[in-house]
Amino acid sequence: MDTKIYYGGNIITMNDRQKSVEAVMTCGDTIINTGSADELFNDAPFGTEYINLDGNSMLPAFIDSHSHFSGCAFSLIQVSLDGCKSFGDISEQIQSFIKKNNIPNGEWITARGYDTEQLFEKTHPDRALLDSAAPRNPIVAVHISEHSGVFSTMALEELGVDSNTAAPSGGTIEKKNGIPTGFMEESAFIQYFSRVPMPDMKKLMAAFKEAQHIYASYGITTAQEGMLSEPLFPIYDEILKRDMLMLDIVGYIDINSPQSVLEKFSEHIKKYKKNFKIGGYKIFLDGSPQSRTAWLREPYINCNNWRGYGTLTDRDVLTSVRKAVSEKMQLLAHCNGDMALEQYLNAWKQADMPYRDTRPVIIHAQIIGDDQLSEIKRLGLTPSFFINHIYHWGDTHIKNIGEYRAKRISRAGSALKNDIIFTFHQDSPVTKPDMLETIWCAVNRLTKNGTALGAEPSCDERIPVYEALKAVTINASWQYHEENKKGSIDIGKNADFVILDTDPLSSDPMELKNIKVLNTIKNGEIIF
Repeated sequence: MDTKIYYGGNIITMNDRQKSVEAVMTCGDTIINTGSADELFNDAPFGTEYINLDGNSMLPAFIDSHSHFSGCAFSLIQVSLDGCKSFGDISEQIQSFIKKNNIPNGEWITARGYDTEQLFEKTHPDRALLDSAAPRNPIVAVHISEHSGVFSTMALEELGVDSNTAAPSGGTIEKKNGIPTGFMEESAFIQYFSRVPMPDMKKLMAAFKEAQHIYASYGITTAQEGMLSEPLFPIYDEILKRDMLMLDIVGYIDINSPQSVLEKFSEHIKKYKKNFKIGGYKIFLDGSPQSRTAWLREPYINCNNWRGYGTLTDRDVLTSVRKAVSEKMQLLAHCNGDMALEQYLNAWKQADMPYRDTRPVIIHAQIIGDDQLSEIKRLGLTPSFFINHIYHWGDTHIKNIGEYRAKRISRAGSALKNDIIFTFHQDSPVTKPDMLETIWCAVNRLTKNGTALGAEPSCDERIPVYEALKAVTINASWQYHEENKKGSIDIGKNADFVILDTDPLSSDPMELKNIKVLNTIKNGEIIF
């Protein structure tokens, strides 16, 4: 196999015992030596390739601890509503997409990413707007949170939603005078959105290929399929048949899926085959704080004692916990609010089963009470913080939950003080899989308007750059049970690296998000 030596730059190992080395030697897809450049040069076999980093910085490749990889792929062939400032903008974007792509009458259209906080109208569009924008096509417009959206009249008809349709538990189908407006949220939206027909397979395969390049461009070599549901099965069948994954993808199955799903992916359960593995199960416990659907112990501000709502009963959560533990499967729980977290913590306490080796995860972990930090530590759960919420929706959180709780969104600093292992993610496609923006958010904790949230002596949730980097490298590999192969530059681990134009450890903290990814290397080969 080809031997390579990387030298001549800042090599940050993310190994606490030896945080930096002068050089790294790889053979094929594996790191075989680290140390001084002179030592590795002397030990180099004939034909070794010498790669001069030219003063740039090399780290272990970044690891995405939670996203929806297929959602990122789908977004590439859908209408982008990112940046829309009004209903008029939404209509124009949809009409432009139809014209540019010659969308035929009757073909489904998905528009993604409108943000009510950025719209002039400060509310969700309704089906009348979509009807006028695309009168001959069924269309769904997805809110930036991915937890709510709007269906056009034609879309509602094709999905069989009418005045008599009741919302499932934990969801809303909005009606006026008994007639659906097109708006749905949480379990109702997720249920009906999952029934939207898939695009053409040829388009999908091209989109999935491009999505991998996007992740790689941010230094990521391991990504997550955060909810592997039935409509995605034929897509992954085709992906695996074509052997087209260059990234490692970890999928999490809806825990309510039939046993046949596990049988279908039996060769991938907790082990990679063709760069794909099943990591465990996924459940949803609540919504999102920016949409006021996260389930809180204390009410939202000026919302008539509204606290959001849970999506599962206590019994359902306990049953899910026991099922995951009995099958020795990792369980990921979407959990934004502190009441949803309380439900999850109680389920683990009531289950009374040995589970720590499965490493359960709290996805998002936005709002955590002081009392809950000690319980998370005692129970051995791993919070995966959606930390760049601070920048993208921090100003909204101040308005929705008040300054006290907003300052304590994504409590990475408290987790660090309590010696709790934590990871970071971007929940892509909700936000881009931009790891360096994430590091910047964790270190500075600034909102879009420049307000500092949790960045003062009385409430300091900021963390050092090195600890933020751990959350997307060695900690993330631990979350996936892959710390023996990924997450640090050590002998015997995968030759997965990211090369940056600036050393993040010596960078101005405010410039962290401007650091450029120069190369991403997977198994010893450049993929970006």
